[in-house]
Amino acid sequence: MGYYLLYGFCRLLALIPLWVLYGFSDLLLYPLLYYVVGYRKKVVRSNISASFPEKTVKELRAIERGFYHQFCDYIVESLKMLHFSEKQMKKHATFKGVEMLHELYEKGGSGFMFLGHYANWEWFSSLAMHIPLRFSIGYRPLKNKAVDQLFIDLRSRFMGVMISKNDILRDVIKCQKEGIQFLAASLADQTPSTNNIHYYTTFLNQDTPVLTGTERMARKINASVFYLDIVKIKRGYYEGRLELITDSPNDFTEFEITELYMRKMEQTILRNPALYLWTHRRWKHSRDQVKH
Repeated sequence: MGYYLLYGFCRLLALIPLWVLYGFSDLLLYPLLYYVVGYRKKVVRSNISASFPEKTVKELRAIERGFYHQFCDYIVESLKMLHFSEKQMKKHATFKGVEMLHELYEKGGSGFMFLGHYANWEWFSSLAMHIPLRFSIGYRPLKNKAVDQLFIDLRSRFMGVMISKNDILRDVIKCQKEGIQFLAASLADQTPSTNNIHYYTTFLNQDTPVLTGTERMARKINASVFYLDIVKIKRGYYEGRLELITDSPNDFTEFEITELYMRKMEQTILRNPALYLWTHRRWKHSRDQVKH
């Protein structure tokens, strides 16, 4: 019952024109989350300060306010997906480099794609409409079942297949057995659980544990690996720029592909730090927790 009430309410909001939703984002949602509630403000402030020790307080607060504006836009934009047509989605989220995925399909191959929590990553689940490969998206289930189901519906709205993080390897093996060519996307900038920390790197000036499952799967089946760089063109318009990291993952040493992803992700963030999702506690584990 809770899910249907939530879905119905969000569906009604999605009927509102996007420009009106942006007014709601600016005039109500932003002041509420930033000034009144202070949603995770301590975490956001700590993350930004530690990531940019060279910046002044004034510069740090500018990034902080810019983040909350983007985060509020992310909320209303994600809701709008419930009412977007395929034509509208293709207009608001465009792609460069998808010809590489068509070539991969023609060669009989499959691949993995790294991306991060940057700009509006939800809209890029629409990549499925642009490619012949089965497009799956790994996700970490949310504790609230109603909200979790809502995000599954959002992300699968444009042909994407949602796979729980615990089932990704099983799904990859199943696709291989059934001869299904796929592209598996991973938001790999999340924090690993303590029993799944195998590698640390320096990311945004901090010791950072990194998820390595995508690299391990790519090496296991010798699949191509890509990175999706997300660029905000203007409000409500984003472009995903696909980059090939490698089509020969076993030519790399262990964790080298993961390191390349983290460097690319860092470059994306440094281009416009306010577009990154700063509310996650990404730096809560110490380096001595790495498993060898």
